[in-house]
Amino acid sequence: MNYIESIKNYVPYNEQEIKDKEMFLHYIKNFDDVLTRNNEIAHFTSSGFVLNKDKTKVLMVYHNIYNSWAWVWWHADWDDDLLWVAIREAKEETWIENITPINSEIFAIDTLPVFWHMKRWKYVPAHVHISVTYLLEADENELLKIKADENSWVKWFPIEEMSAN
Repeated sequence: MNYIESIKNYVPYNEQEIKDKEMFLHYIKNFDDVLTRNNEIAHFTSSGFVLNKDKTKVLMVYHNIYNSWAWVWWHADWDDDLLWVAIREAKEETWIENITPINSEIFAIDTLPVFWHMKRWKYVPAHVHISVTYLLEADENELLKIKADENSWVKWFPIEEMSAN
């Protein structure tokens, strides 16, 4: 199933996702280059909410540009298989070799504002990430490494700590 059909079939969890889904479909219908950063207003990103095998921990990275913890994500960059993008980027950002989807369905959607920033000594204007998230699984005992140009920490967090904050 292509990404457009996946979004059409996605059942929103709450009002935010209902409105985001409407915006996603409107944007796909009315704008070119939604899968590339050539579209400097808004473009698709794909992320992986990576759980350990016991489903008790979530894998987070500390993103240097955004100066915050988040699950792993990246730009679609012309790739319309957003599940594959989420898996590929989770592997690249954490160095975990064995990351698998818990299922192939979209787990969550978000419209995320991105403030202007510098990346590789170039100015990147403020824009929007049209974000699709998948639920993934990995072995928490695999070696973690940082991707220094993207993040400065990679860490498993107990889910109970995440929901307490």
